[in-house]
Amino acid sequence: MKKKNYHEDISVVIRTKNEERWIGHTIQSILDNLKKPEIIIIDNFSDDNTINIIKSFIADPLLNSNTNKNYTKIKIFQIKDYSPGKALNYGIKKCKFKNIMILSAHCVIKKINTINLKKNLKKYVAIFGKQIPIWNGKKISKRYIWSHFIENKVVNMYSKYENRYFFHNAAAFYSKKFILKNPFDENLFSKEDRYWANKIVKKGKKYLYDPEMIVDHHYTENGNTWKGIG
Repeated sequence: MKKKNYHEDISVVIRTKNEERWIGHTIQSILDNLKKPEIIIIDNFSDDNTINIIKSFIADPLLNSNTNKNYTKIKIFQIKDYSPGKALNYGIKKCKFKNIMILSAHCVIKKINTINLKKNLKKYVAIFGKQIPIWNGKKISKRYIWSHFIENKVVNMYSKYENRYFFHNAAAFYSKKFILKNPFDENLFSKEDRYWANKIVKKGKKYLYDPEMIVDHHYTENGNTWKGIG
C-alpha cells in the first residue's frame, strides 16, 4: 500500500456560514490527507448544525490525544460584519504554522502533495489548485470559471473571460509571512482572491496554478457555491 504524504506544519483556514451538509466531509478530507494539521474555523454565526458537527471532531479523543499520530487542533472563532477578506485575514492571524491552506467549507480534498507545495512556496508567493465541480440538486451548466482548471501548471494565470489575473481561494496554499504582509481587501464581498492576485502581480510577484492539488467543489441545491460566490 502506498504511503500517504503526511506533514505536520500546516494550518487550514475554513470560512463557514450554515455549512452543515459538507463541513464534516471537508474536515475529514483534511484529516485523511494531512498529519497533525491545525484547523481554524471562522464562522459567521451559523444557525444550523455546522458548529455541532465541527465540535464532534474536537470532542473525538483520537484527535485530541497528543500521543496520537492524528492529533489535531481545531479552533472556532466567530466574526460579525462578515466579508471574505476580513474572515480570511482574521483566520490567518490566528494560525500557528508558517504554511497556510485556505479551503472552502464545501470542498473535499482529493489529492495533495504538501512536500511539493512547500517547495514551490520558495519560488511562488501562493498556489491554487484544481477544482472539480460536483452538482447537488439543481443541475446547471458549467460556468466559464471551470475552464481555468486545466491540466497544466500555469504561472500568473490570466483570464480572458474576466480580463484580469485569475486566482481562487476554494483551495489555495500560502506562506503565512507573505500573506500577513499582503492581506486581502476587507471591503470586497466577492472575488477577494482575484483582486489580491492582480495586486501582487503588479508588485512583480509570481503565483502558481497547480493541477496536482485537487478538490471536489460541491454546489448547493440552488446551483451555487457558497453564498453564490464563484
